Amino acid sequence: MHSSAIFLIEFGAIILGLGLLGRLAGRLQFSPIPLYLLAGLAFGEGGLLPLGASEEFVAIGAEIGVILLLLMLGLEYTASDLVSNLKSQYPAGLVDMLLNAVPGAILALLLGWGPVAAVALAGVTWISSSGVIAKVLSDLGRLGNRETPVILSILVLEDLAMAVYLPIVTALLAGVGLAAGSVTLAIALGVAGLVLFVAVRYGRVISRFVSSDDAEKLLLVVLGLTLLVAGLAQQLQVSAAVGAFLVGIALSGEAAEGAHNLLAPLRDLFAAVFFVFFGLHTDPQSIPPVILPAFVLAVVTALTKIATGWWAARRAGISGKGRWRAGGTLVARGEFSIVIAGLAVTAGIEPQLGPLATSYVLILVILGPLTARYTEPIALRLTRKKAPADGIPAPAEATPAPASAMAPALETLEPVEGGRTERP
Repeated sequence: MHSSAIFLIEFGAIILGLGLLGRLAGRLQFSPIPLYLLAGLAFGEGGLLPLGASEEFVAIGAEIGVILLLLMLGLEYTASDLVSNLKSQYPAGLVDMLLNAVPGAILALLLGWGPVAAVALAGVTWISSSGVIAKVLSDLGRLGNRETPVILSILVLEDLAMAVYLPIVTALLAGVGLAAGSVTLAIALGVAGLVLFVAVRYGRVISRFVSSDDAEKLLLVVLGLTLLVAGLAQQLQVSAAVGAFLVGIALSGEAAEGAHNLLAPLRDLFAAVFFVFFGLHTDPQSIPPVILPAFVLAVVTALTKIATGWWAARRAGISGKGRWRAGGTLVARGEFSIVIAGLAVTAGIEPQLGPLATSYVLILVILGPLTARYTEPIALRLTRKKAPADGIPAPAEATPAPASAMAPALETLEPVEGGRTERP
């Protein structure tokens, strides 16, 4: 059969299969990410039916998927929101990093993988899944809860930290020296700072330049600008993902809302391809040897995430049930963990890192929605605290806070017309 025909058949089967898996996940009411990873495992090396003709195209699609994930994430925030969160919530971000990055680094060192792999695995265990958490908050009806801005602030700080972390880990994986790595980090920080400054001062001007009433023109301009900046960032040894994230931050208002609506289907398509691509490069036979350390790491970092949310909610003045809800909601890992592990796998620093990350994400992306729902009642039962009786109003943390107190943080979660402020 002609190679182009084989390509169309294989790639068409991949897209159709992803659509059916996504529909199945929707009916089961959980994230489709584990199903996409399992599909990649089934069709990759050592799987049931290895692909051949379409693998190169899938690799390109996966790279575009990472860029679109970061672009859409940037579109969710304005520069002023990011600066405000940095000023008020940075202690929670530091606690989050220490409690959740350190276990991953320690495990990598205990397994003898070396310091570079330790930095990569630290990122895998550090970052929560914004997509899974946003869906859980919506499904459980908690968007108006007092603890939700705390959860959002931690997610925002993690996203910001990626603008610094990704250039560092990219430089380490590339094997550059200390001087070159310092230059890369300096460039990344300089570009990020410049973009934030320009976005704060001239965001409306940029958005007016990009904005268009014609959906086709808006899509082409935003997508073309994103890919161009991502390519330039990668050429400067920064990170294509960071470049895309900064483009998203620079856009605001109608331009951001319109771009969000137009790019959301593309993001979902190429992000799904990315997860499949990661699974394609993981041999299923390599998972059993790492399943035990992956499970132990998942349990440990689930507990540390719960502790992080509990501490951050306590610091924000939320007591009782709201603290446990905040902690349980943060447990899920997903897209960012796979992005970081994908960088490490591509660099070839440690063969077992990919299988371990795949197993780790599969465990926590399934466990995350469960901890979000059941951490509070289990914790209250263990601490022998009784929930309020029927007919008695719930504690303050379970009721919506005054709009003036929540507006800055909830701008990025509360759905509005056009979907601009709903997290992916």
